[in-house]
Amino acid sequence: MRDSDAPPGGIADLRPLDRAREQKAWYWYDWANSAYVTTIATVMFAPYLIGIAENAAVDDRVDVLGLAVAPGSLPSYLVTFSTILSAVVLPPLGAMMDRTEHKKQWLAGFAWVGAAFASLLFFCRGDNWEIGAVAVVGANLCLAASMVVNDSILPLISEEHERDRVSSRGWAFGYLGGGLLLAANLALVTLLPFGLDEAAAARISMLSAALWWAGFTVIPFVRLRNHPPVDVAPATGNAVTRSFGQLAATLRDMKNYPMALTFLLAYLFFNDGIQTVIASSSTYGSEQLGFGQSVLIATILIVQFVAFGGALLFGRLAARLGAKRTILMGLGLWMVIVTVALFLPERSLVPFLALGVGIGIVLGGTQALARSYFSLLIPRGKEAEYFSFYHAMDRGTSWFGTLVFGLVYQFTGSYRPAIFALIAFFVLGGLLLMRVDTERGIRDAGNERPAVL
Repeated sequence: MRDSDAPPGGIADLRPLDRAREQKAWYWYDWANSAYVTTIATVMFAPYLIGIAENAAVDDRVDVLGLAVAPGSLPSYLVTFSTILSAVVLPPLGAMMDRTEHKKQWLAGFAWVGAAFASLLFFCRGDNWEIGAVAVVGANLCLAASMVVNDSILPLISEEHERDRVSSRGWAFGYLGGGLLLAANLALVTLLPFGLDEAAAARISMLSAALWWAGFTVIPFVRLRNHPPVDVAPATGNAVTRSFGQLAATLRDMKNYPMALTFLLAYLFFNDGIQTVIASSSTYGSEQLGFGQSVLIATILIVQFVAFGGALLFGRLAARLGAKRTILMGLGLWMVIVTVALFLPERSLVPFLALGVGIGIVLGGTQALARSYFSLLIPRGKEAEYFSFYHAMDRGTSWFGTLVFGLVYQFTGSYRPAIFALIAFFVLGGLLLMRVDTERGIRDAGNERPAVL
């Protein structure tokens, strides 16, 4: 606790209780947005939109702003476009968020607009793929913006020694919520009750994810407090001018936080490896190992629910070993996972499901601790801005891993060396993370040193 924050003598310090209440409210946003990530972005959007685009295709092509695009490539192009757009938009947005005390209003606003975009997928039917394109680009952009605001709230509602636990519980809550709705939606799509056809069931499932996202966002909106901005650099002009002025000042000032920059570079590599493993796992399971859709769906659900426990486990390990050591341990496990995948026998169900369990254990933990660890290395008053760079790094460079995966497959004709090649991202990320001097980074940022590093 900082001396300036100490309560007056003789008065009980109720701030830990206040923080605990806010933390519990904050967890609900991970629960809310994970429904969109799992049901729509991960499972249902791409195959559904491809089918709609195929209905509209002429000579197996649809016209996208004058470009002839194959229906099967359309979802990838849309996700890439929204990713690049968000990487450009997030840094100035983060600078603006650091200047406002109304973060919970912005969080809810981005979430509700994003959910409104996502709900448009319900009206994407026949050959009207354009509605789906607008929906996913708008929803992805709003999701990215809301995550910047959400992550910047973490340092405001938790002391340094609490952040690993709080971040891990948020991730765990998200995996549980996303997994529960995904299980219900997959049952709807598989069983097709009430005379529904597959397309109608998919549209209802995607609408349910949008409503889930919007509905559960009400909890953090109501229960979080607004915190006044601190240590904001002076700037003149309107809100946009002030935001870009602060962004320029931060870019000049980043050299004073070399440990934060080193971690961002490490995160670039190991997070790209994680995202590529997740994005490529269904392709690997179906094309290389020969598993059908039912096995892949079951594996997705296993990963979701195991990741709930994995995030909590990693939070406990960080309390004993420190976040950096625990992340490094997680990266070691990722190296084991891609190595095991290299030798996994075809159509061997138990080893494949065991690999899914391994991914679930390490998935949520590494991502949750990366968020809390980074929060220790960034200066107070610039949380949203630095987390905007954190997410821009994630989104602006997330094509490296998929490029490597695709090139190795193209040259070898096998997905086995392609999945194993991703070990390089974990090795490079781990080596760079080992160069981060945690104590120096915390000291440079002016934060309190947790008891365990």
